[in-house]
Amino acid sequence: MTTNCAPILITGAGQRVGLHCAQRLLEDGHPVIFTYRSERPGVQMLRDLGAVGVFADFSSETTILAFIAELKALTDSLRAIVHNGSEWLAETPDSEAEAFSRMFNIHMLAPYLINLHCAGLLQQSTPADIIHISDDVTRKGSSKHIGYCASKAGLDSLTLSFAARYAPAIKVNGIAPALLLFNPDDDAAYRAKALAKSALGIEPGSEVIYQSLRYLLDNSYVTGTTLTVNGGRHVK
Repeated sequence: MTTNCAPILITGAGQRVGLHCAQRLLEDGHPVIFTYRSERPGVQMLRDLGAVGVFADFSSETTILAFIAELKALTDSLRAIVHNGSEWLAETPDSEAEAFSRMFNIHMLAPYLINLHCAGLLQQSTPADIIHISDDVTRKGSSKHIGYCASKAGLDSLTLSFAARYAPAIKVNGIAPALLLFNPDDDAAYRAKALAKSALGIEPGSEVIYQSLRYLLDNSYVTGTTLTVNGGRHVK
């Protein structure tokens, strides 16, 4: 059970991994503020558990700054910021620039501006953390999803830069997961191919990300690090 009453902000917590981590943070006694882009059952579930939900559109500078203003009206301190908000868009002919710009704004501009403008909120808490949820794909690149991979790689770079900028008051780290959860419509052939890419060969679920998040929040001597959570893909 935590003794720090400052809330943890987690973005993109309406479903899947973000929802799980927000719920586990609440179970561990942390007040939670979370963002969502659409009303889903998980959004109401988090509200029912006592979390504060804020609709947020991170696709433009204007909407990001509007969210920051709303956040500052809600709280004068933060224990941590967990940048989980993400979007994958296909790079189809004639829409590449639009897709790239949107993913850049969500994966890089939003964390960049939130980190800059909310440092004062984090400095009211001891300890204080920023955690970026990246992607293991940045380790080797992607010929099929170039914009997604590049913008997530930029998030890895933000981890290093903000760790240097905000030390020692704020620890800044990242988590880079590979496959965590299949979608219900993923067929058996796809699942088998995906599982074969890692040494451990399992669908681990969301809890492994919460375990990583918990480690980073609890360890006082780790900053500027991105944890790889990929089941051993790099040794396969």
